[in-house]
Formats: sequence, C-alpha cells, structure tokens
Amino acid sequence: MAEANTTATVEQPHGSEHEVEPAALGLTPGMWVAAAMLVFLLVLVWKKVPAAITGGLDKQIDAIRNQLAEAKALRAEAEKLRAEYAAKIANAEKDAAAMLAHARSEADQIVAKAAADTQDVIARREKMASDKIAAAERAAVDDLRAKAASAAAAAAAQLIAQNHGAAADKALVDGAIAGLVN
Repeated sequence: MAEANTTATVEQPHGSEHEVEPAALGLTPGMWVAAAMLVFLLVLVWKKVPAAITGGLDKQIDAIRNQLAEAKALRAEAEKLRAEYAAKIANAEKDAAAMLAHARSEADQIVAKAAADTQDVIARREKMASDKIAAAERAAVDDLRAKAASAAAAAAAQLIAQNHGAAADKALVDGAIAGLVN
C-alpha cells in the first residue's frame, strides 16, 4: 500500500521552495498543541491542583517559620549559656588569682618563719657553744688551780721539810697556841 504524502511543494516566484503544513479539522499543529495545553490547564484547575500546591507551599512556609522561631529561641538560649559560662570563667579566673596570691602570701610567711626559726636555732646553738666553752674554760681554770694548789702544797711541804726542823716546828706551834689563847 502506498502512503500518501501530505507534503507538497509549491514553487515560489523567486525560486525557493516552501513546505505546506498539514491541517486537521481546519487546525494547524500549533493550534492543536495550544488546545491540548488549554484542556490540560482547565483539568488542573478543575481538580484544584493549584490550591493543593499553594497549600503544600503554605505548610512548608509555616514549617520553615517554626524552624526559624525555634532556631531563634535556641540561639537566645545559647547566648544566655555563653554569657553564663563566660561569667563562670571570669569568676574562676578571679578565684584562681586569689588562690595564687594567698598561696604566695602563705609561702612568704613560711619562708619568714623558717628564717626566724633558723636565726633562733643559730642563736641557741651559739649560746650552747658559748656555755660549753665557758664551762670548759672554768673546768680548765679549776683544774689548773687544783694542780697549782697541789703543786704549791707539795712545794711548800718540801720547803718546810727542808728548812724547818723539830725546834722550828716547836716554836711555830707555841706561837700559834699563844695566838689562840690571847
């Protein structure tokens, strides 16, 4: 079967060819497309599709607004927490500085007390050493005196034994007795 060609060529006066568009029921293909679009749009309006689309968009807009409000509330809460923690950090830094100053003060007091205690210990030890030296000197002097007295007594006894006889002793004893009686 042979197909009918609906395209015809018509010669133009200037020698160029022009194609003829097919038509059905007096409408060209562009008119058919426009009519189909019009029918499609009418069906969309009849089925209330634009209202459904705007309703969906409104729901999304409301959801976004709710999310924005929630985000603002969260941001305000976060700012409040940040300020609270900044204050806590500042207080902690002040407390740490106060503790450090107190520790330094205590350390200075401990060093001063240790220095004073050291001076006291040194003074006591010096006094003890002085006392020991003085006691040793007294003991040495007493020992020297005892030895000197012993040596003097021994020398005196020897001199008396050499220089005095029985007659001289009798005269001394008689003189001592006469001195006692009188």
